[in-house]
Amino acid sequence: MKKITLSLFTHQKNQQIKIGFVYDDAIKEYVKKFPSVRWSATHKTFYVPFSKEITNKLYSYLKENTYAVDYSALVKKINETKKLDPLKSKFKEHLSKFKKWMLQKRYSDNTIKTYASMIELFFRFHADKEIAFITKDDIESFNTNYILKNNYSYTFQNQLVNAIKLFYGYTNNSVLDLDKLDRPKKDKRLPEVLSLEEVKSILFSVKNMKHKTLLCLLYSCGLRIGEALSLKTTSIDFKRQLLHVKSGKGRKDRYIPVSPTMLDLLEKYLFQYKPKLYVFEGQFSPQYSAVSARQVLKRALIFTDITKHVTLHTLRHSYATHLLENGTDIRFIQELLGHNSPKTTMIYTHVSTTSLAKIKNPFDDFTI
Repeated sequence: MKKITLSLFTHQKNQQIKIGFVYDDAIKEYVKKFPSVRWSATHKTFYVPFSKEITNKLYSYLKENTYAVDYSALVKKINETKKLDPLKSKFKEHLSKFKKWMLQKRYSDNTIKTYASMIELFFRFHADKEIAFITKDDIESFNTNYILKNNYSYTFQNQLVNAIKLFYGYTNNSVLDLDKLDRPKKDKRLPEVLSLEEVKSILFSVKNMKHKTLLCLLYSCGLRIGEALSLKTTSIDFKRQLLHVKSGKGRKDRYIPVSPTMLDLLEKYLFQYKPKLYVFEGQFSPQYSAVSARQVLKRALIFTDITKHVTLHTLRHSYATHLLENGTDIRFIQELLGHNSPKTTMIYTHVSTTSLAKIKNPFDDFTI
C-alpha cells in the first residue's frame, strides 16, 4: 500500500499541512485534484492550509483511494505548539497598545496581524521574563529552541526580527540593542520566468472572458494579484491609456501604461460583465478571491505543455524580464513594478536571455 505522510510546517506566514510521499505519478495527480492544494517551490512539497476541517477532509480524501496515511508528525507538531504557556495578562496590555500604535501608523492589517502574532508567540515562550529585560540571548534562545526546533522557515524567523525591532523601537527598551539583532541568511533564488510562447499558450487556453482578462492584465501590466483584485473600474483611464494602481505594496500609488490590445479586451469585458465597483467581482462578494484566481491559472496550465512551476506571480516576473529583453531601461521597470529599491529589480538581469546571450563563452575560441 502506498504511503502518504502529513506534517505541519510554516509557509507564507501561516501554518500549512505538508503532503509528503515518495514520488509517484498516480499519487501526484490524485493529490493535485484536492481543493486548495498548492505546490511550494521553496519546500519542494504539495501543501494545503492547516485547519481542523481541511485536515479531516484531506484525510478522508486520501483514504478513499486506499492510501496509507501517516499523520503522527502532524499531531506531534500540534502538541509541541500547544506546550507554550498562554499569554499572561502582564503582556496583554502591552500587546494591545502595540497594535493600536501600528494602526495609528497606518500599517496594513496584514502587517499588524503578523507582527502582533509574532510578539504574542515570543512572550508566550518567555512567559517568565519581563518585557523591559529581554536580551539578545532571549531572542537567540527562541530562534534555537522554537523556530529551528520546529523547522520553521527563513521567512518566519525574519518576520520575528522585524516584529521585535518594531515592538522594542516603540517601547524604547534600553537593554536590547536593536542594531545588533542578526537576521537569518536568505537563499538567493532566481524567479521562474516563462518565454513569450509559454505566456501565449496560457492566455490562449483560457476561454472564459473574465478569467482571460484577469490573467492578461496580470501579465501585460506586471501586477501583483492583490493589486489586480483591488482595482476599481475608475482606475482605468482609457483616454490616457493608463492604469492607476492605488496603495500597492508599501502603500505606493503608481501609473502603468496599458497596451491598446489590453484596453480593447478590458472594454469588451466591462461591457459584458458590467462590474459595479471592483473590476473583478466575486460570485458572492464584492471582490474576486486570490484562491479563485489561482484555480483559474491552474486549470489553464492543464491545456499547455509547460512543465515549469508557474504561479500568478510568475506572470509578473515574466513581464519584467520581457521588458528588459526588449531594451527597456531598468529604472523604468523599477517604476512600473513599484519596487522601492533598484536592487530588487536587478534580479531580472540574471534571468534575461538577452543579457546572458551577450556573454562570450571562452570555449567558443576552442577548435575541437
